[in-house]
Amino acid sequence: MVALAAVALVGLTACEGPDPNNLETYYDDPAPTSAPVTTAEVPVSPAKAAPVTPQAPDLGLLAERALLSDADVAAEGVQPGSGEASGCLADGPSAGSRTATWRYPSGSVLSHRVVAFPDRSAAQAVAENECAGKVVNVPVQPGTERQQAWCEGKTCTVLLAKGSLVSELTVSASTETRAVDAAKRLLPAMTAKLTAQP
Repeated sequence: MVALAAVALVGLTACEGPDPNNLETYYDDPAPTSAPVTTAEVPVSPAKAAPVTPQAPDLGLLAERALLSDADVAAEGVQPGSGEASGCLADGPSAGSRTATWRYPSGSVLSHRVVAFPDRSAAQAVAENECAGKVVNVPVQPGTERQQAWCEGKTCTVLLAKGSLVSELTVSASTETRAVDAAKRLLPAMTAKLTAQP
């Protein structure tokens, strides 16, 4: 009986220490070494995209696209000519301009020139242009901003304006009537090419 009591006493003494299975009593809280670190959220402003500046159009390319081709004038029965500029805008800006000429079997000359005006509107350029001769009536062309037509003797010129481009058609024929008639026949193709440009 004494031996049993001694074993019970030793068992109780051994249980007085910290319980290894009780984490609340086994470990002491470590002493804080520094102030607690807090992470504050800093508002991030969205990155501003650089403004996109539209690229200036290539005026020479626009003029090239608005120029009548051999196929456009094939019904007139003409052959390619010298390519020299003629008409009211012969002294217009050369940068961004394109010219094509053709010759009729009769010797009459057809000239088409597209001139780009980088510093002003084409309609303004046509309004300020003074072409010698008398004003003639040709059908009004849809999609154009300004239109003018003149005849001086047997040479007739039609100017169409849209955006920064002026399309100038000049016909020198044996009579004024033939020149005007040729211009009227070519106006639809000329207008279609011009109004297709931005």
